[in-house]
Amino acid sequence: MSRSHPHPIQLQSMGPQDALVPLPQPPPPPPPPPQPAVQKPSSHPWASHCGPPPWGLSCLLALQHILVLASLLCASHLLLLQSLPQGELSYSPAQLLASSLFSCGVSTTLQIWIGSRLPLVQAPSLEFLVPALVLTSQKLPLAIRTPGNSSLVLRLCGGQGCHGLALRNTSLREVSGAVVVSGVLQGTLGLLGGPGHLLSHCGPLVLAPSLVVAGFSAHREVSLFCSTHWGLALLLIVVMVVCSQHLGSCHLRPCPWRPASTSSPATHIPVFRLLSVLNPVACVWIISALLRLSVSPLELSASPKAPWVWLPHPAEWDWPLLTPRAVAAGISMALAASTSSLGCYALCGRLLQLPSPPPHACNRGLSLEGLGSVLAGLLGSPVGTASSFPNVGTVSLIQAGSRRVAHLVGLFCVGLGLSPRLAQLLTTIPLPVLGGVLGVTQAVVLSTGFSSFHLADIDSGRNVFIVGFSIFMALLLPRWLREAPVLLSTGWSPLDVLLRSLLTEPIFLAGLLGFLLENTIPGTRPERGLGQGLPSPFSAQEAQMPQKSREKAAKEYGLPFPTQNWCPWIPQPLRCLCPLPEDPSNEEGGTSEPGETADLLLGFGEQCPESSTELRSQ
Repeated sequence: MSRSHPHPIQLQSMGPQDALVPLPQPPPPPPPPPQPAVQKPSSHPWASHCGPPPWGLSCLLALQHILVLASLLCASHLLLLQSLPQGELSYSPAQLLASSLFSCGVSTTLQIWIGSRLPLVQAPSLEFLVPALVLTSQKLPLAIRTPGNSSLVLRLCGGQGCHGLALRNTSLREVSGAVVVSGVLQGTLGLLGGPGHLLSHCGPLVLAPSLVVAGFSAHREVSLFCSTHWGLALLLIVVMVVCSQHLGSCHLRPCPWRPASTSSPATHIPVFRLLSVLNPVACVWIISALLRLSVSPLELSASPKAPWVWLPHPAEWDWPLLTPRAVAAGISMALAASTSSLGCYALCGRLLQLPSPPPHACNRGLSLEGLGSVLAGLLGSPVGTASSFPNVGTVSLIQAGSRRVAHLVGLFCVGLGLSPRLAQLLTTIPLPVLGGVLGVTQAVVLSTGFSSFHLADIDSGRNVFIVGFSIFMALLLPRWLREAPVLLSTGWSPLDVLLRSLLTEPIFLAGLLGFLLENTIPGTRPERGLGQGLPSPFSAQEAQMPQKSREKAAKEYGLPFPTQNWCPWIPQPLRCLCPLPEDPSNEEGGTSEPGETADLLLGFGEQCPESSTELRSQ
């Protein structure tokens, strides 16, 4: 094991698969002596500057993302099942988990193949949970089949016998119907080109407040999980911090996941940082088992009814229930999930040192996220799929992102979805462990939001007002509605559900307020961080973009080769899904400023280009 030098030293890449080797420092000239700089090859997307990581390491990285996804999966299903009326479900909760995992796997695979092309993991986003809880908190309608035909009549439940099996299943079907509606709306927005048009008007002052609020928005779920055993939660958090930060510069060699090569020296791998989620979770999980601390959710505990092999298909139990209230909740889900996903696209592109996602990539990404939510709702899942902020935070934490890893995550999710008994293994992870993982990854998202403020003139009074007002009101309104003695009531239940859902979605409120204020309050482009040489990845309409950046965007966000031939046959209204090579503004965005989140996986195959990018010393 080797540790990086505490003082800055000059580094140089020695070959396609070589580690960085310190060069002898030049003798200091007469005073004042020069300050040595740390040089590092520019970051390349997808796991490494020189190609994807080997398969063994990719499987371990994919398993880390599965653990992060499990925290979201258990949080959304546990809180939702606790909000439903008392009674048993007509099917095992493990089948709910399996159906969600299956839809997440399919959506992740499609997203990487022909969607945004970013290594984004699709997960049960918490943006779906808030409208679902609002939908189940009111008096729920009980579906009764009328005699003589097959139609359903909805009757409000008011008696003591309403809290039974039928009402519990009906509530879940209504939430699944809202998920289907949200998927249809998201897909429609993507097909019409809405995300691409909106992102071109979103600067750092729109994205940064959304990321800050996204980091804060999960604090209640994190505290709920960690409170089951604060000792285990604190132990996990401490170990994750030590592995990712204090031991992040420690390297191991040779790499045990690739065959030995005689043509190049052994590869140095920062294994503590790369596995800063997997190793702490495994250690604390083992400690919990040795101490016999049972802190697993009872609502999701193992059930003998869970089959080993199961093929999810629509109407497995019953079709989703579409009601006016479900449509209202679905609209709120679609708006909140779309806001969150667009933020994930911009954040992931920035972390991987890519140009800003062009409009056609955002349109395809949101369309396929909608398709994934429709699939999840039809399979009976109570939550849809969207790009996961905690998984993007994991990319920043381990400083590595890869399409290969994301493909493996999708494959593993599909495999777990085909076996509910295996999917239930995720529920055996102690709740404080899941809470600690979710807390650390959300904290990274919060910090990236703060770091985005420097892209604009934060000393401007205009910008100070936009940032403060957007964040404060986005956190205040949901808190006020939760603690209000009288619930918001307009006299029409669907409108109540819509307003309460939208006003309790912090990410949607932050994005909406930031967007309105940013585009209505006068300000110059340099002041807003949209040009004049600022290293902003969000300046989507830069006319003088370097040709190299345009080519890089075309390479990373363009459709794969087999699907490029489909574009000429796509109808004109749907051409917003395809890149336009003849349009100079097709591949939009600017190069982002390399920083501490640059990928440090080097030497996995392909020739590494030279670069003199400066890296700040840690």
